[in-house]
Amino acid sequence: MMTTRILPRPLPELSEMNNYFWTSGRVGKLQIRRCGECGTYHHPYQGACHICGSRNVGPREVSGRGTVVAVTINHQPWFPGVPVPYVLALVELEEQASIRLMTNLPGVSVEEAKPGMQVEVCFEQHGEIYVPQFRKAGGPAQ
Repeated sequence: MMTTRILPRPLPELSEMNNYFWTSGRVGKLQIRRCGECGTYHHPYQGACHICGSRNVGPREVSGRGTVVAVTINHQPWFPGVPVPYVLALVELEEQASIRLMTNLPGVSVEEAKPGMQVEVCFEQHGEIYVPQFRKAGGPAQ
């Protein structure tokens, strides 16, 4: 579940609040914070549930499956070394409609990237950071 195309990108600074999200790809899993009281997922990470107010919120493994809800094709060469055009997609996780991740779609052509596409998580490794990305569901591992 690792992608091989490494794009130059700004990387996050790891902290106690986000470490689970950026490092869980090491074992091929995506984790999102979830409230232990009402079951609501939260992303980006929060210290308390915005639904019930509980502080019993912690990382939980999710399926890594989702649906592309929006796509944009970038034709502007904003970053040196990043070939254009490339796909940016908003992926909604199957666990909860309000949990959406902005991502790249490695292995998906500009022409085939469409809303409604079923996708699954894969990761791009940068040292100890594993950036979650999504590939076409059922497609070959990158």
